[in-house]
Amino acid sequence: MKNKERFLWIAVTVFLAASSVFLLVAPKAIASPSSNETKEYLGRFEYLFQFLLQNYVDKVPPKQLYEGALKGMFDSLNDPYSYYLTANDMQKMNDTTVGEFGGVGLYISKPAKNDTEDDPYAKYVRVVAPIEGTPAYKAGLHAGDYITKIEKEPVDKLSIDDVVHKLRGTPGTEVEVTILRSKDIVFKKKIRRAIIEIPTVKEAMIPGGIAYLRIIQFTPYTDDRVKEAIRYFEKNNYTSLIIDVRGNPGGLLDTVAKVADFFLSSGTIVSTKSRIKSENEVFTAHRSILVPKNIPIAVLIDKGSASAAEILAGALKDTKRAVLVGETSFGKGSVQKIMPFHDGGVKLTIAKYYTPSGVNIDKIGIKPDVEVKEKKLTDAETKALGTILKENLITQFVDNNPEITPAMEASFIKGLHKKGIKLDDRILKKLIRNEIDLHMDVPPVYDLEFDLTLQEAVRLIKTGQIKGMEK
Repeated sequence: MKNKERFLWIAVTVFLAASSVFLLVAPKAIASPSSNETKEYLGRFEYLFQFLLQNYVDKVPPKQLYEGALKGMFDSLNDPYSYYLTANDMQKMNDTTVGEFGGVGLYISKPAKNDTEDDPYAKYVRVVAPIEGTPAYKAGLHAGDYITKIEKEPVDKLSIDDVVHKLRGTPGTEVEVTILRSKDIVFKKKIRRAIIEIPTVKEAMIPGGIAYLRIIQFTPYTDDRVKEAIRYFEKNNYTSLIIDVRGNPGGLLDTVAKVADFFLSSGTIVSTKSRIKSENEVFTAHRSILVPKNIPIAVLIDKGSASAAEILAGALKDTKRAVLVGETSFGKGSVQKIMPFHDGGVKLTIAKYYTPSGVNIDKIGIKPDVEVKEKKLTDAETKALGTILKENLITQFVDNNPEITPAMEASFIKGLHKKGIKLDDRILKKLIRNEIDLHMDVPPVYDLEFDLTLQEAVRLIKTGQIKGMEK
């Protein structure tokens, strides 16, 4: 994929500017301003609003001024997590808070307009991958396919948001897509829309009785999916567990508290503090647990682990239930409330959260017990990586060679070195593996060959340096 290519999940439209832990609430009555100062400001605002409508050189829709004023009010808070939501924004937000929608079940992408000149297929919508078990998956769409038309309308002039809107719809209704595969195979598919659940959990067994649980984000379904994963591990006689929340941007506060409760039998999971009395809350673990105390647990974190992911990591670290491996997390220690407002909504920071030890990690993050980092690239290596991405070298190699043998890979890497690409073979092999995974409908759940953090967690478990708790 080109480095500027804009990825978008139909499964979950990630439009947030930053990670969040949030609550979705019903609208409440808003108290009238009581101070004379507030009334004076409102009067000034109304005067200026009317003045602009009547005197600006061009006619301005009142809604444009209204939404601009609302956005400006939130900008003045200097809080990246508080902002006004348009009706379209609110719909996208509901995908995460509700956890499902009516659609076909695809991850798709479309490059920016300035990236299409040298790629004849860039005007189309690329299927990054179908979601396993969804209508698109069952219809036989594959990673690497291109959608050229939706119904009879070409997609080349449609924005990615337009495409999302056309593919979504009422469950049970049909949508016809025209597919381009392997450069010259064109065919049509009618896909019956269904309720699509946002994928949140992936699970697998690593040799040696090690259970691997990846939590992608925290939606209303995450706790149920984690519970199912734990039952799967039990059937496979797991003796240790790795929880991977790297790149997890957060999600629902209630959900992450439920997930943490699967591992903790007592004490505080997380607490919230606010100037609003009703928002001061302590989430406490219940006595019953799903994962026995004698099971050693490692939690993988990185700078992309944020908000709700940090709540889970912080709770398991502070209670000494798990060992954290990886990089310092993102550092978001606030809670947002989402409230419908007319035809849109607002997302407002209403509290800060604290780990069991009473620490607020905002702008600090959580440090791992065992730090693992990829080697920092030199200037020459950074330049080489830029060349690979700009010229699309690895994507073209994988596109042109569906079955890559070790000999083919070695020859390709040798050719890159001759071209002046100064990157270690391990980095190049990892880039190739990542690109191959992007071409797979169901990529591997974990990568034990190139994932240094996962390798270290496995080593720590197998050597007994990560232990379970006494019963």
